Amino acid sequence: MHVTDRQAKIIDQARSSGRVLVEDLAALFSVTPQTIRKDLNDLCEAQLLTRVHGGATFPRGTENMLYDARRQIAAAEKQAIGAAAAAMIPDSASLFVNIGTTTEAVGEALINHRNLMVITNNLNVANRLRTQDDIEVVIAGGVVRQSDGGIVGEAAVDFIRQFKVDYAVIGTSAIDHDGALLDYDFREVKVAQAIIANARHVILVADSTKFERTAPVRIAQISQVHTFITDQCDSQPIKMLCEQSGVRLVEAMIREEPVAV
Repeated sequence: MHVTDRQAKIIDQARSSGRVLVEDLAALFSVTPQTIRKDLNDLCEAQLLTRVHGGATFPRGTENMLYDARRQIAAAEKQAIGAAAAAMIPDSASLFVNIGTTTEAVGEALINHRNLMVITNNLNVANRLRTQDDIEVVIAGGVVRQSDGGIVGEAAVDFIRQFKVDYAVIGTSAIDHDGALLDYDFREVKVAQAIIANARHVILVADSTKFERTAPVRIAQISQVHTFITDQCDSQPIKMLCEQSGVRLVEAMIREEPVAV
């Protein structure tokens, strides 16, 4: 679905407060309650919000959202994360890029790089980069997941194990307070674990909504990555874990205040 400016602001309100109410939104945007109810119905149908009596909530449970819905959550934040990750990867590097809407933002930001070898189990990343003359795209074999174009399964794991690359760009569906990186599909997790094991430098990319979600399958611990790029990290336990484990934490949407002269 196309998200209007008002609907995007409703999503932001729900994400920050957890719940939005029809009457409050109608007053905030100076529109009728009927207009807000239609907005909420559209957003809930797209699984961007969850309908409750009198309003809607931001999804925070173990249910995975549809691919198109996930693409629209924190879109600006993912773009900033993608740009920050791409800036870390030099020309003439080899890298893995795995499944996820944030890793796809990294792929988008890599289009002007030169002499890259990109090995991916993400058909969306492969399709975006395949037209670039200076980027060689290698696609893992395996089962193609219809929901998002991800390639999963033992064949993909075996394929990944043939390589040893400079960088890996991985995503996650949730980050637990103890630093566990979590996902929903154990087949995808197996591929992600192989990617982590066969890269010299692992870059985790995840927007801050992942601190608010949970998922049932463990990928790894945050201590197993080298760099963690997010839009903003307000989680003190995660900050402490990164510091203790020597993980570089990059907050892509934190801007330093200009120094007065």
